[in-house]
Amino acid sequence: MNLEIISSEGIVFQGEVTKVTFPGELGSFTVLEGHASLLSTLVPGIIEYETGGELKTVDIDGGFVDVNNNRIAVCLR
Repeated sequence: MNLEIISSEGIVFQGEVTKVTFPGELGSFTVLEGHASLLSTLVPGIIEYETGGELKTVDIDGGFVDVNNNRIAVCLR
């Protein structure tokens, strides 16, 4: 899957990932390969993603995520 995290300051991360966990309004949720399309708001918390066998995190103040055809676009506040 391709993940792109963008903030007003620029690209935070862009690359291939195997899973991503987001802080959603109703609780955290994880996106894996082949996930159904979705659009969700994000609340303050941590995005966790796995790339190259390594788990990485990004602290966020909120935003939204769009998942479609194994492409994940995140726009941060």
